[in-house]
Amino acid sequence: MWRSMMTNISVKGGSTGARIKRYASVSSAMGSTVAKAATNKILGRKTDHGVQAMALTKVMGKLKGPVMKIAQMLSTIPDAVPPEYALEFQSLQSEAPAMGWPFVRRRMQAELGPDWHDHFHIFEREATSAASLGQVHKAQIRGPEGELLNLACKLQYPDMPSTVQADLNQLRMVLKIYESTMGGVKTKKVHQEIEERLYEELDYTLEAKTLKEFDLIYKSATFQGASTVHVPRVIQPLSTSRLLTMTWLEGEKLRDILDTPQDYRNKMAKLAFRAWYYPFFQHGIIHGDPHLGNYTFRQESDQQQAGINMFDFGCVRRFEPKFIEGVKNLYQAMDTQDKNLEVHAFEILGFKNLSKDVIDVLRQWAGLLYEPVLDDRVRPMQPGHSGVYGREMAEKIHKELRKVGGVTPPQEFVFMDRAAVGVGSLCMHLRAEANWCQIYREMTTPGMSLKSL
Repeated sequence: MWRSMMTNISVKGGSTGARIKRYASVSSAMGSTVAKAATNKILGRKTDHGVQAMALTKVMGKLKGPVMKIAQMLSTIPDAVPPEYALEFQSLQSEAPAMGWPFVRRRMQAELGPDWHDHFHIFEREATSAASLGQVHKAQIRGPEGELLNLACKLQYPDMPSTVQADLNQLRMVLKIYESTMGGVKTKKVHQEIEERLYEELDYTLEAKTLKEFDLIYKSATFQGASTVHVPRVIQPLSTSRLLTMTWLEGEKLRDILDTPQDYRNKMAKLAFRAWYYPFFQHGIIHGDPHLGNYTFRQESDQQQAGINMFDFGCVRRFEPKFIEGVKNLYQAMDTQDKNLEVHAFEILGFKNLSKDVIDVLRQWAGLLYEPVLDDRVRPMQPGHSGVYGREMAEKIHKELRKVGGVTPPQEFVFMDRAAVGVGSLCMHLRAEANWCQIYREMTTPGMSLKSL
């Protein structure tokens, strides 16, 4: 079945040879997992998803590329895959083996011309980081006053459209078989949303525009009173659709601040919480990749305020005002236990076929999503700074969804939920405590006071 799919592929770019080669690699990784699930379904046997998840994760960690990024996405989308897979996929690292200097030299020449090196005072040959879609090199240029300016040059890997398309087609088959064997969620919209966001992420010109947009948002008067959130500044003359040159932002990684004072960790968690949700409620846009590696942190000193650096704005989700209204209405309904408003909110958000049983399960899901921001007191994001409670509730909801025949989540929910899980994970890693309810309410109200920071 897997190989027969190769003859019916719609490609948005890239070479057929590269696509087929990628199909062979990814098929060998996923084929046995999917085949076992399908066979067990036919024979009525129970599938040991924990064992299969470990094996699949190990292979995907070696493959890298978009398949790893897709797995990371699925791990933070509630109920997109069985909980055993989600837990294993979360262990996938963002770091991948970097491409060598011959690739870097060819890519830089293709993007900036044969004299590309003359634009830089220094361009480091070794990548400082390498992830699923590209790698970053540190460089320097001379500023207008002769000062040295540190830069980050993000280079996209070769033939990425073909690679992305191959991995997405494999994902479609995996989701379909998962849905038929044990799914409580209809996965078509999940796949469609991941596909759209991944292709957008390949366009660095789009990411450059988004960086400027978020920079303006975080510098706005209503946000700036909280503290400082920094995003890289794009160096436009040295950027293209496959090369993004930005200012280099210094900061400490998450693992390096885990033992800092509680007040500092609380402040950083609250700032990150606001940095994700303020743009959503006030501007209808959200950073769709809350990976723990997409932050660095600044501690307060004589030269600077404490703050956060945020990176990787290629995966962004925009929302219509009606959807944001539905999110606010659902929160109000949960807060006041207004069941009529609750049903109205689900309808605005785009849920279909809302029988009483379906509404009952969606109410449980909404309770899990909103629980930390309905509790008006200082508290951890989750009890004991652990995700155990959330996983247990998600598994219970998953079983209930199967009983009612499954639901099709609105496409917009995929990355909104992913952001919620990702930001919650950061707050749990920081072991932060705050009145999340107060912060959430302030962000949903025009002219917010920012008093909670």
